Amino acid sequence: MTRITRDFGDTMQKGALRAVSADVVFASTRFPSYKIGANNQIIETKDDPKVISMKQVVARETAQLLEQQKRLSVRDLAHKFEKGLAAAAKLSEEARLREAASLEKHVLLKKLRDALESLKGCASGRNKDDIVEAIAMVEALAVQLTQREGELIQEKSEVKKLASFLKQASEEAKKLVDEERAFARAEIENARTAVQRVEEALQEHERISRTTGKQDLEQLMKEVQEARRIKMLHQPSKVMDMEHELRALRAQLEEKSRHYVRLQKELGRIKRGGDNVPYLYELEGTEVLGSYLEIQPCSENATCLSKCSIQWYRISSECAKRELISGATKSVYAPEPFDVGHVLQVDIISESENITLSTTGPIDPAAGLGTYVEALVRKHDTEFNVVVTHMNDLLHSSESIHVLHVGKMRMKLSKGKATIAKEYYSSSMQLCGVRGGGNAAAQAVFWKAKQGLSVVLAFETERDRNAALMLARRFAFDCNITLSGPNDRSRADDRLPSWS
Repeated sequence: MTRITRDFGDTMQKGALRAVSADVVFASTRFPSYKIGANNQIIETKDDPKVISMKQVVARETAQLLEQQKRLSVRDLAHKFEKGLAAAAKLSEEARLREAASLEKHVLLKKLRDALESLKGCASGRNKDDIVEAIAMVEALAVQLTQREGELIQEKSEVKKLASFLKQASEEAKKLVDEERAFARAEIENARTAVQRVEEALQEHERISRTTGKQDLEQLMKEVQEARRIKMLHQPSKVMDMEHELRALRAQLEEKSRHYVRLQKELGRIKRGGDNVPYLYELEGTEVLGSYLEIQPCSENATCLSKCSIQWYRISSECAKRELISGATKSVYAPEPFDVGHVLQVDIISESENITLSTTGPIDPAAGLGTYVEALVRKHDTEFNVVVTHMNDLLHSSESIHVLHVGKMRMKLSKGKATIAKEYYSSSMQLCGVRGGGNAAAQAVFWKAKQGLSVVLAFETERDRNAALMLARRFAFDCNITLSGPNDRSRADDRLPSWS
């Protein structure tokens, strides 16, 4: 009886399986990536050589964030943290997809190994050895896939930690941004409040200025109307008669003032009669601002004044301390505004005697001068017509009219369009009445504009001279400067010369 057996070897050799050549070299030791497509077809996916691992991406992003943290603003930093958080979420999603693909690869390898195992039982000889080698390769690929899964799990945990860190940092950055935004809003609100207060203050100031200007204008209009009414009530002849009457009254007042001073001096002589003091000199002149005082000999035994040493002093009524008036060494002295309210004394020293004369009382102010100066203070610049009599201690030959400008910040002396001196108020500037020069001293001032330039100016009237002195000292005081004459105690080389 013949046994009939089925030869699977020939079938395998002639069928679907072909012999695997021994010199076959695989392109890679790792199993290629596959995915299951439509109708359960296995599709091979090509690896992108430029794909960077997830760990490198996370490390690079972290390094960039840490590097830029110091120079980014709070808002940009929060934006970067949000981008990092989004990147971490994206990497986590990619890891999940890779895990799913890895599971599909495990299933595919298991199916392939089962198929090879089933073929191993049917194959023999060299084909069986090839199948065994293929099974070993599949198992090696399964081991590599398991190791790769371990790395993926570790990277996944790192990504979760990084995502948690970025999330916390993003929340802190958002909190910091909110705080900065709240602080900025508060600052903006404070600035708006300050601007509003300033605007309200400006509006109030403008309103007050308008009200004050309107009141001043109304007052001025009333004064003008009153002046017009007075002018209409009085005829020109009557006004002239009133002016002549006023001049006569002023002359009578001056005469009575002189008589009063003479009586005071006589009374003083009578009181000193028992002291056996020789009555040799006396002071002549009205003791009021705008006049001048002169030493007059009263006896034939009096020494000639040209042979005597003369020095004028002012005495404060409070402490009775004598203050030397530098440069006042002549027999004539014209009081200036600094002398108002002070008693004036003069020492007459000769070889045989020393005599001191005093005014009967303090120097009186000039009538109406204060009101006149207050009116001039409101102007920015006041002009006075003057004549330059001396320049730098020398007589000035020209007697042409010059203009002295007394301003709030500076003084200027000009002739036509030419400027002779123009200086701001400073500690080196000196201004005082001329201390000598006969009866013209009451109308002259000494002005040292700067080093190397000093002039003596003669004004039209005593009133203009005293008004210019008071006005310039007022403006200089507003600039924290005190204008006065030379001080022998501080400047020995700046003594004021006396002109006769």
